[in-house]
Amino acid sequence: MNISGQTQAVLLLTAYFSKPVKGDPRPLSPTEWGRFALWLKEKETLPEALLGNDPNSLLSGWSDKSITLERIRFLLGRGSALALALEKWQRASLWVLTRSDAEYPHRLKKLLKTDSPPVLFGCGNRNLLNKGGLAVVGSRDATESDLQFATSLGNDAAAQGYSIVSGGARGIDEAAMQGSLTHEGTTIGILADSLLRSATSAKYRKALMANNLVLISPFNPEAGFDVGNAMSRNKYIYCLADAAIVVSSTKNKGGTWNGAVENLRQGWVPLWVKTTSEASSGNAELVRQGAKWLPGERLELAALMNAAEQTAEQKVAINQQKPEPLAPAQMSLSEIKEHPPVVCEPPSSDKFVRKVEAAEQVVVVAPPVTMSFYGLFIYRLQELTAKAPITLDEMLTQLDASKSQLNEWLKRALDEGHVKKLSKPVRYRWQQQQVQQPSMFDDRS
Repeated sequence: MNISGQTQAVLLLTAYFSKPVKGDPRPLSPTEWGRFALWLKEKETLPEALLGNDPNSLLSGWSDKSITLERIRFLLGRGSALALALEKWQRASLWVLTRSDAEYPHRLKKLLKTDSPPVLFGCGNRNLLNKGGLAVVGSRDATESDLQFATSLGNDAAAQGYSIVSGGARGIDEAAMQGSLTHEGTTIGILADSLLRSATSAKYRKALMANNLVLISPFNPEAGFDVGNAMSRNKYIYCLADAAIVVSSTKNKGGTWNGAVENLRQGWVPLWVKTTSEASSGNAELVRQGAKWLPGERLELAALMNAAEQTAEQKVAINQQKPEPLAPAQMSLSEIKEHPPVVCEPPSSDKFVRKVEAAEQVVVVAPPVTMSFYGLFIYRLQELTAKAPITLDEMLTQLDASKSQLNEWLKRALDEGHVKKLSKPVRYRWQQQQVQQPSMFDDRS
């Protein structure tokens, strides 16, 4: 497999090539890579310049608690492991895309920006990645009726000329994908594990040869199943589609639920759910949080896609109106750091104005005066965890703060009773109780 120096550098810095060894520095996460790549761009330095050179001289001035020079040197020194991995991937007809490649999905870069995965491994027709489609997700342990419903969605998508976008997992994902492929429709599978095995599987061989299928993964092609990877993969399913359907979900539990709630929170694509008579189901709760029931009559997918267009039009209309004040919870920590508050005098001493020169708009923000970064973190944390618990990795994506800083703030928030720590997997949920608000003059950060 011939790859450019740019791709080689990105792979060395962000990818695993074998099972992790305890104690070895880990590759950069998407958030870390976004931070490091932005710094390189500002310094007008290409990642490939780090190959074969001492990074100390090229990275003069770089300072980051988690991305140390020692870590970078270790990652860049894995050339032999990369060469062996490339040879194995080539035998399985796998390819690699980085964010600088023209064929990299522009939808991911547009919606996720620097949090889009730095590397995508894949096989099949990569031209499908930028064509959108209908995301179909649901439980691995689905009922027979839900599996039949997912298969019918795949059939309808193929008949109506839309791709199915799903996660390739057993259950609903696989049923929808196979429903499309058996009717010669096109399908995008975003896998959380075992891409190498899937690429050589008999069940996908015919569709891959017919250019009706593309399988991609942001993780090592030989990686086994990991709950964290499955959770973080969900956002890519939504961002590569035009609309999404949840066939079945369990309230406050599982990857389907977490992915759907994240999509509602971020507003990536319109979310529809299969009708159910169970008021306590996850589907019913998703509707209460902003999703829509699927219409009961024959499903015309164009109507679901039109909803996506209407959503975009509404966003444009809103942007053209006078901006509404933003609550502190709507600001990221990085925004606050980059745009420090300007204190205003009367009529109120508890407001400040932040001017943002974007599209000739001035945005008025109204959190308390001189609140510490920890206080702003508490406001943001309440918004993120009030409806559903989230993981530390999800916080890292949402808040754009270092992992060490988040751990420090979370420990303090736990001690003060703002959040509750859940296990299996570890998540954090806002405590619905009267607690003392952080002092606006508290200078601990």
